[in-house]
Amino acid sequence: MVDSHSHIYCDAFDGDIDDVVARAREAGVRHIILPNENLESVPRLATLHERYPDYISMTLGLHPEDVHDDYLEVLDRMRPMLDQYPVVAIGEIGIDLYWDKTWREQQQRALDIQLHWCHELGVPFIMHCREALDDILDVIDHLDCPVPQGVFHCFAETPADVERVRQRGDFYFGVNGVVTFKKSTVPQLLPVIGLDRLLLETDAPYLTPVPHRGKRNESAYIPHINDFVAQALGVTPEEVS
Repeated sequence: MVDSHSHIYCDAFDGDIDDVVARAREAGVRHIILPNENLESVPRLATLHERYPDYISMTLGLHPEDVHDDYLEVLDRMRPMLDQYPVVAIGEIGIDLYWDKTWREQQQRALDIQLHWCHELGVPFIMHCREALDDILDVIDHLDCPVPQGVFHCFAETPADVERVRQRGDFYFGVNGVVTFKKSTVPQLLPVIGLDRLLLETDAPYLTPVPHRGKRNESAYIPHINDFVAQALGVTPEEVS
């Protein structure tokens, strides 16, 4: 099992990060990928990667909720870091219109720039999409470079939307603890996504799966997501992991 999206570098884990990593290993998690959020999170993320270089991989990108008037300056400062650190993807990038549409145009432009980074470096993206699928697909449709590979993190749209995304390129879909929630609609997406396009993730410390919902999430909880997906699809946990 791989935790393809975890923020265990954030301050929620300051007191026990080594224990968190140890528990993940004991739970059978083979690797953890850390998506970045902004300039301030880079040192924390890089430090954790350097502490566990063979177990934790890092990405770099500007989270859409951190896109404001100064986004071009921020991206200019972040771009050289892509040559400084061993990034495996550009992320967490995307568009988020759930709380606020004020920065919609800036988020669109920031996404376009960072998708070009993917093409330049030959790495995939990690896409944050919240109430913004139409906007994201529009940016992808108007790229003036080949569409990079990537994963749509925490995907919770409709079966029809899965197909809309598929039509645009070589994409995967991240499934996390939301799939275990009682009223979640994500289980109905699983057969449409298929095992070959599904990536497990925690989004720790958020979106903690049942039976730990309400507590801080961590990578060690990936088996709960893995087992739920296996049961929903009628396959073995080993086939999912």
